Amino acid sequence: MRELKIFAVVVFFSLLTYWLVEPYAHHQMHMKVDKDGKEIVIKSHGFTYDGTDDIAEAERKGDAALVTKKKAFWADVKTVAALKGNAAAGETVFANCIGCHNGANINMGGVIPPNLDHSGAIYDKNYLIALIKDPAMAGNVDHKYADTSLHPMGSIKFTVSDNQQIADVVAYMQEKKAGEVTPKEAFTEACVRCHAVRYTKTTQLGDTPKFKHKKDELAHEIKVIEEQDLVKAYMGNLPPDLSMMIRARGEHFMETFIENPQGQLAGTSMPRVGLNQEGYEKVKEYLTEAGDPSKKAREQLGPWVIGFFVFFTILAFLWKKSMWRDLH
Repeated sequence: MRELKIFAVVVFFSLLTYWLVEPYAHHQMHMKVDKDGKEIVIKSHGFTYDGTDDIAEAERKGDAALVTKKKAFWADVKTVAALKGNAAAGETVFANCIGCHNGANINMGGVIPPNLDHSGAIYDKNYLIALIKDPAMAGNVDHKYADTSLHPMGSIKFTVSDNQQIADVVAYMQEKKAGEVTPKEAFTEACVRCHAVRYTKTTQLGDTPKFKHKKDELAHEIKVIEEQDLVKAYMGNLPPDLSMMIRARGEHFMETFIENPQGQLAGTSMPRVGLNQEGYEKVKEYLTEAGDPSKKAREQLGPWVIGFFVFFTILAFLWKKSMWRDLH
């Protein structure tokens, strides 16, 4: 029985460390506080966007004018969201988007405009409305611009400025630019224009093709470097490679950072991506496959390994009991 007691003590303190001590220490070491020293609790909002975080951030800065501006902006978004959109009418307006969002991989203002093939499936409705109204405000990177119309996509708010038009375009995207989306498609549309994934040979220009001749390979590498230089100039720093991000960061950080990068890294140039819950799950699945491709096989094998050790422990205990039976 002594061995079982020792085992129970080890298990107890291991679980205590895993569930209480380590999370508490991590929380204390990474605590975020405002200018008055009060703790800032970062929460996920289920990948729905109503400006709550943006307004709270402006309030913490003590900028009354910015608070008023943020509240007015997100109130307008709410007003548009309540309108009934006409997908047929929205298709005509959506034609304005094709000039940039056409898959041609042409850098415009610092980054390559993403494809919108599955925009209605992976992005939140409120975010899409906000993005059309004012891209800098929607992305919560308005601090980068003295005038948000200077955002690379800023002109859209003058092209599609009528609330009903915005509702129509979003209705079109949700009806016609949706459908089933794969994890790779979600990641490509939401993240690739800034982030590379070297484990899957993905760059800011997309998947790296196979080349027959070395000179063609080198020419492509030059194009990638030139694109990275443009992104770096626009963002301030080259966004990190995401190959190991899923293993380097916890679930809470991933959710809250993708929902609102400013909450985890105030002043960052990374804009809010606007993914909805489905879009996030698809992106997470892709990053998991890229950074930890053996996870599924490992998880399937795990119960068998645990079962083996349990069975082996029982046998070892019975063997020990049998061998020491006449000595006690």
